[in-house]
Amino acid sequence: MPDVIILGSGPAGISAALYTARAGLSTLILASGAGALEKTDKIENYYGFAEPVSGRQLLENGIAQAGRLGVCIVREEAVGLSFDGEFEVATKENSYRAPFAVMATGASRKAPKIPGLAEFEGKGVSYCAVCDGFFYRKKPVVVLGAGDYALHEAAELLPLASSVTILTDGREPQAVFPAGMTVNSQKVAALTGGGTLGGVRFEDGSELETAGLFVAVGVAGSADLARKIGAEVKGVSVVVDEKMRTNVPGLYAAGDCTGGLLQISKAVCDGALAGTDVIKEFRARKKS
Repeated sequence: MPDVIILGSGPAGISAALYTARAGLSTLILASGAGALEKTDKIENYYGFAEPVSGRQLLENGIAQAGRLGVCIVREEAVGLSFDGEFEVATKENSYRAPFAVMATGASRKAPKIPGLAEFEGKGVSYCAVCDGFFYRKKPVVVLGAGDYALHEAAELLPLASSVTILTDGREPQAVFPAGMTVNSQKVAALTGGGTLGGVRFEDGSELETAGLFVAVGVAGSADLARKIGAEVKGVSVVVDEKMRTNVPGLYAAGDCTGGLLQISKAVCDGALAGTDVIKEFRARKKS
């Protein structure tokens, strides 16, 4: 079991890993793929480069640097996070446990612009199957998404709900959904209901009755995972203090997922702050 799990291999995640690894902590990075930085052609405002550097090259340099220091980097997508005194990160293939975790997966995607989605938040619309699935026992629910994250959320709901329908919102399914889950690929036009969610209306005018809609679009970002264990989230950003601590002991967030200045320099600083505080807390626990 590693001492710390870091979600994300961008500047914030790698920066945190450099500090924890050099301090002797067993460090595991889980990363599902490159973020927005890889698409940046020229970076001219980052310290130490006389000539412009591409985002891809900067990422590759950081990953190689972390590897040289013994950081284990596993290319798996995080789809779940739980906390029982230690953190357990679920991926499609495995699960990993550690006493400390750092979320550094970049800025969260905005929720789809579907009329009614914001209005029904907390009134039928949820972002966490583990948190809220209990409230929909023996009721029909839908999961908005098309990939492995949606599959994970649907699997959590299947033993509880009377039915689980995957809404891909016009996209092709990117995961293999098992028996018991209906896949509907129609484009969603709006959510309907009175005081609480009652159904989904599609662009062709047809409607599907549902008591709950769980948003699981794309991959699980830091804010999505934070919600699952009660970490404070404001909008799409994880709330942290000056040491990058969340309100959950041992859980940190760094980089774009915390909002503010969306720049590499800030991400690297956030990662350093998170990494150094993890070291401090890890050693304090060892002494006690």
